[in-house]
Amino acid sequence: MYFDKYIGIDWSGDKSGFQKGISVAECTKGNKVPNIVKPRDKYWTRTTLLEWLNKEIKLQRNLIGFDFAFSYPFYDRSSYFPGIKDSPNNPEKLWELIENLNKNSNNFYGGEIWSDKTYSGFFNSPKVKGLFFKSRRRHTETFAKEKIYSPSPTFNCVGPGAVGTGTLAGMRILNKLKHNSKIWPFDNIKFSNQSVIVEIFPTYYFRLSKTKPEKKIGYTIEQINKSLKFFNSKPLRKNYKIFGPDQDDADSIISSAALRFFSKRENVWDVPNSSIKEGWIFGV
Repeated sequence: MYFDKYIGIDWSGDKSGFQKGISVAECTKGNKVPNIVKPRDKYWTRTTLLEWLNKEIKLQRNLIGFDFAFSYPFYDRSSYFPGIKDSPNNPEKLWELIENLNKNSNNFYGGEIWSDKTYSGFFNSPKVKGLFFKSRRRHTETFAKEKIYSPSPTFNCVGPGAVGTGTLAGMRILNKLKHNSKIWPFDNIKFSNQSVIVEIFPTYYFRLSKTKPEKKIGYTIEQINKSLKFFNSKPLRKNYKIFGPDQDDADSIISSAALRFFSKRENVWDVPNSSIKEGWIFGV
């Protein structure tokens, strides 16, 4: 499946007015190296990123990858929030719930849910480790771990590798983007000319290309270029500077190249039925 542009987004769920950890990279058809998209201000915010994406969606057909979980585990307990009456039973209703519980927070922050008595107990959050918190895993995470590497459990919102806070903010973004894009694998994307949004996992892409970051240094240009070569992309120039508190540019660059690489493979789009409720990491 081909697109006009491939946009990889290294995400951030933090509460501040701007997000130093957001990095955006894009590439087009062929094998040109992805380039970093600079925000209009010094840093991206989730709000300005959404505004930029809405403009891009109008210009061409994009494959857009976000580095957060698009849904929660469901099939291990037959529910996202077991024991809760009226717990949502599909991703779209889940996003609407997260939006409603956080609607008073600006910039799509999602942490207000930790103060809600009904749902706070399911999270390991900066406020409290919930009574019902468990390291539940979606099928895609279990599969990724067996194959190469898995992200942190989606309900964990504490620690450097935690994806929970970013996922909460991300679900609010998906609740907006669902109106003008297809969100995979929940929507039928066949015969559609709309942009498609998928879940990505940059560390998985690096590990797939047998690349691990150097301790205290992170990814070197040589390592990034090794991974880019794996994904049939031209390399970065040797004096290229990688920015972001956690080398976020490296993650968005490799994700953009991986999106282009995987999108051409028909089997990548064929994922288990469990993905209809739990989502799936693109390329896993």
